[in-house]
Amino acid sequence: MSDQEHPDHRLPAQPDPLSDPGHGERSADTDADAGEPTQPIPGWTPPTQPIPGWTPPTQAPAAAPEATPAADPSGPPTASPFGPPPAAAPTDSTAPPAPPRQGPAPLSPIPQQSWGPGGTVPSSSERPFGGFFTGEPATAPMPVQPTDGRRRVSRWTWPAVAFLALVVGLLGGFLGALGFDRLDDDNGRFEGGLDAVQTRDSAPLDADNGSVPAVAQALLPSTVQIIAALDGEDGGATGSGFVLDRQGHIVTNNHVVASAAEDDGTIRVVDSEGTRHDATVVGRSPVYDLAILQVDEVEGLVPAALGASTVLNVGDPVVAFGSPLGLSQTVTSGIVSALNRPVTTGDSDNESSYINAVQTDAAINPGNSGGPLVNLAGEVVGVNSAIATTGGSLMGESSGNIGVGFAIPIEQVRTTADQILATGEARYPVIGAQVRTGGSDSQGALITQVNDGTPAQDAGLVEDDVVTRVDGAPVTDGIALIVAIRTHQPGDTIEFTVRRDGEERTVEVTLDGEVG
Repeated sequence: MSDQEHPDHRLPAQPDPLSDPGHGERSADTDADAGEPTQPIPGWTPPTQPIPGWTPPTQAPAAAPEATPAADPSGPPTASPFGPPPAAAPTDSTAPPAPPRQGPAPLSPIPQQSWGPGGTVPSSSERPFGGFFTGEPATAPMPVQPTDGRRRVSRWTWPAVAFLALVVGLLGGFLGALGFDRLDDDNGRFEGGLDAVQTRDSAPLDADNGSVPAVAQALLPSTVQIIAALDGEDGGATGSGFVLDRQGHIVTNNHVVASAAEDDGTIRVVDSEGTRHDATVVGRSPVYDLAILQVDEVEGLVPAALGASTVLNVGDPVVAFGSPLGLSQTVTSGIVSALNRPVTTGDSDNESSYINAVQTDAAINPGNSGGPLVNLAGEVVGVNSAIATTGGSLMGESSGNIGVGFAIPIEQVRTTADQILATGEARYPVIGAQVRTGGSDSQGALITQVNDGTPAQDAGLVEDDVVTRVDGAPVTDGIALIVAIRTHQPGDTIEFTVRRDGEERTVEVTLDGEVG
């Protein structure tokens, strides 16, 4: 395709009617100009042509060329580096000479651009070629120094701004950390309870991984041994626990640390690396047999993931962690043997500690108390608290595992831990009545006393009433009634089905609360 056919080019010999005084008429000068080379191919620079817009350091500006006389048509054609020139048009000697060209040479329709570093642009007389390669730059070069009319910024402004930003950032970070980790003055309490600490809710493993070794590797770093004073003797009580959060709170059984807490005895937590940490009691609940401890050296303590016991099924695999008989970092496995088993925890001095337990055949022995019971996803579903023995005791202080162990459901652990972290105390619901807990009667819970001004009296309960159901669930004896009540919170309203004089009726009881 020739230059004439190319849509982006015009004939170089065609003058611009707006810049040519002859308004498009050919003259002797334009005939002479016709011998000049055509427009260079865009994007190509002749070997000897310097880069437009750039002047070598040692090169002086080229002198303006002298006027070139019109070509003699009778003489030999002038050689051109780009090929033979076109034939000169005949001249008319009688025609008046055309005035010289005014202004710069016509520009190429290709947009003018600047290539290379900034500098003084050559004048039109200094350009060996026009158009694309030596056109004026599209924009003016940026001045090296600010113009006189422009306001200068003080050299102290930016350091001052940077310092101010640093101070604001540090202050914001400090206030944020203070708002999140603000401790009360007494022993690691957090005003927001569990919401104010960093627990771990995501399971470390897939629920169907089926690997006990994988569960052991995931949970052993979160399991600790607890050594506490007993009756004034250091190290007299041993138990287990697990890391609740990144603030250094430890969950264990109340009966493991009760004596040390009452006598201000020493309590030490031994982590998975064997490092001992001094611990203090944040709060404890004898009713639910739970206690929360605080250690200050939290480096290396890995929180355990908290799961749910409500999704468990009988037969599900579970793994028990702890320090049975003082043997730290011990792992045993089994299955869920039963659910919602009402049992008593604690020793003979605390018969009122009842839980709606998860029963398991995973080996649990003295020293396992307070350790986590874990599903195969690596989530804690309960806290090992008691075992059944042939002597009928649920503590098993003098005998070992016979395949029946009990764990406090993790839902109760969450509720009690939240209360203790927020206030240092745990509350449990009451109705203000006494029930019989012994005997073999399985027809319901016999009420032996109703106290004045209590929820039980307000609901119309009287002595010798037999409670057979709570919210529709069967109640077999007094322990089952206590456990059913304690699965709720103070302020809840629950429905009792009561048998009185051979007739059944329903009453609604709004639960009161007490500290314990």
